[in-house]
Amino acid sequence: MNRILIVDDETQVIESLKTTFERQSYEVVIATDKAQAQEKVKAAKPDAILLGTIMPRGEAFSLHKWFKDDPQYRDVPQIVIDAREEKHLLRGWTKDEGLRMEAEDYLVKPINPQALVPLVEKMLDMKTAGTEKTVSAEKTEKTDRIKVLVADDHAIIRDGIRALLGVQKDMQVVGEAIDGKDAIEKTRQLSPDVVLMDIVMPGMNGL
Repeated sequence: MNRILIVDDETQVIESLKTTFERQSYEVVIATDKAQAQEKVKAAKPDAILLGTIMPRGEAFSLHKWFKDDPQYRDVPQIVIDAREEKHLLRGWTKDEGLRMEAEDYLVKPINPQALVPLVEKMLDMKTAGTEKTVSAEKTEKTDRIKVLVADDHAIIRDGIRALLGVQKDMQVVGEAIDGKDAIEKTRQLSPDVVLMDIVMPGMNGL
């Protein structure tokens, strides 16, 4: 029996999801806030997570990152269920949080619980296939990621590019440079596949 953790603070959403997945022979674990979810995931060790809305705003993203930063839970598949449009400014994910999201799927309320079942089944099938890879195959997959060096004299630009590329599973930002001279040194040190470089930089420009 697969076990699923549902995190949400809306009673109607919880009940509809719980009923639907229990009918499909899932064991359902419920949490209504971040602390409870952290406690439940440690005890239940779910096979998948449905991460809905919890207050205050930002707690859902904070919990999502907590899952992904912990080696025990980072590979547990997640579906994010964001706030409905009319409540988005009070309860929903911000654009920055969305760019940094690492979930397998993203939905917006209202949702059809029955439509979630095949999505979760697909995630679990992919997870099973992934665990059957050999260690050597996993090492090869990591090696094949495109290594990117970001060169720009503005930290906010570098951070934005890093956030965008960070959600690409086949790319990895291996370093940052603040001008042309620094880019040359970092390229020699890090051997990136691609240098993404600004033209106008102090000292030595991009050209």
